[in-house]
Amino acid sequence: MKTLCESLAVILMKEFIRLFGGYKIDWKKIFFAGAIMTASCVMLQMFILNDPLDIWFLSLPVAIPSDKPLNSSLSLNKTSTEARVKRLQIISGSPIVSPNPPIDLNLSVPIMPVAALVPLRGKSRRRRKDSKVDNMSKVVPPPPPPRRTVPSRMQKFIWSLTPKEALVYAKKEVEHAPAVMEDDPDLYAPLFRNVSVFKRSFELMELILKVYIYRDGARPIFHQPHLRGIYASEGWFMKLMEENRQFVTRDPEKAHLFYLPYSIRQLGMALYVPNSHNMKPLSIFLRDYTNMIAAKYPFWNRTHGSDHFLVACHDWGPYTLTAHEELTKNTIKALCNADTSEGIFVARKDVSLPETTIRTPRKPLRNVGGFRVSQRPLLAFFAGNMHGRVRPTLLKHWQDKHEDMKIYGPLPLRVSRKMSYIQHMKSSKFCICPMGYEVNSPRIIESIYYECVPVIIADNFPPPLSDVLDWSKFSVAVAEKDIPKLREILVAIPMRRYLTMQINVKMVQKHFLWNPRPIRYDLFHMILHSIWSSRLNQIQIPES
Repeated sequence: MKTLCESLAVILMKEFIRLFGGYKIDWKKIFFAGAIMTASCVMLQMFILNDPLDIWFLSLPVAIPSDKPLNSSLSLNKTSTEARVKRLQIISGSPIVSPNPPIDLNLSVPIMPVAALVPLRGKSRRRRKDSKVDNMSKVVPPPPPPRRTVPSRMQKFIWSLTPKEALVYAKKEVEHAPAVMEDDPDLYAPLFRNVSVFKRSFELMELILKVYIYRDGARPIFHQPHLRGIYASEGWFMKLMEENRQFVTRDPEKAHLFYLPYSIRQLGMALYVPNSHNMKPLSIFLRDYTNMIAAKYPFWNRTHGSDHFLVACHDWGPYTLTAHEELTKNTIKALCNADTSEGIFVARKDVSLPETTIRTPRKPLRNVGGFRVSQRPLLAFFAGNMHGRVRPTLLKHWQDKHEDMKIYGPLPLRVSRKMSYIQHMKSSKFCICPMGYEVNSPRIIESIYYECVPVIIADNFPPPLSDVLDWSKFSVAVAEKDIPKLREILVAIPMRRYLTMQINVKMVQKHFLWNPRPIRYDLFHMILHSIWSSRLNQIQIPES
């Protein structure tokens, strides 16, 4: 190859001397001709060489031991050529990267084929640039690192179990959950009653749980989620549950739980007669629906409804169940109105459902976040309608009493023009969350959204998801009888403890967010886990 190029160069130089002898030399033309000659030699090498240039450049350097004679280079060249041919065959098939590459290459930059970067002739410069950009955009980015998967042997073992056997296995595993030795970046241990038990239970839920959703029932009461307002929790759970592919099964024989997909909010709008104060038509409707399910399918009668669950966020949720005894006593009820004093909500069996205010369904996370502590001049804030037994007492003792305690009824217009309701919450250290007609209040979760430490005033009320979360780490509970001591209680909290609680509010926020596409440990998963945990608590482990 070298001899060929040298011969061409000599012939061209002789021809130049013969043609241009005695003439004035045009150096520009000579340089141009030299450039053409150089490019021709390079292109000629690319077509004649056995291996592409990138294989030659990336091939391993061959070290010749000093104790070998130089005449062994012939066999060495043969071996290296065969190795290059093998590498060429591998590369021409499919790109395989050795797990221990001998050369430290930057593999994060994709290697583009030469043809993909050479524009076609006859196109404008803009077209050439566009084609180059288009080619670059077609490069498939490297896939994300694979999520930790369960060994196939474990999967086969789980699939071989009946639903009841799988639940017995899961309960044994949860009771003997290993201690979490390493910090999980997705879980903040101080927020949980027992982070090791929760983590193991959640992993088993992801591995085992299958939910069957009854397809019966017509809209708007069934299968039509209500996604706006203070009762949106039941709608968002319904929407995300029915869209889910991981937990939902179409085979009821494989199900561990059965979901009754009705909306108490939609039921009230469809059947309640305004100002009648009569919820009996709603109760009769649910009684007939449950009887229809029990008559049409064998699954209700098999457990008398103990493996069935419902999700209801309206204040009337518990009261609409009373016409059917098994529906009231046996089902797992996720209720916003989680009042333990009325005998319908049962602690440790039922789930305290968060009451979340969603103002914009297309952007459920809008306005989430708050100000830093130094930008929170107010000690406490409350504004709301004066219904129930607690709020009038709160207003009586604390309205217009201290400059740093903003306690209102409905937020006055003159005040809201200067600072909105949300801005008040973001500017306060503590947000007062008194019960209304019922024990729950949307302010509890709003406080978490706006990173304000919630102060819960509601007796007989287990806070949302309190089966796994330790609310004493990020909230303050004040008994109804202690409302006159409210300021004294808040001022007595040391600054160091308050700062810890405020940080914890930020950390727990992720567990109360509705994401358009569910994310691990978000509110959809947390509610489902509490229902799963309740089902495990029902399981009796055989002594054998």
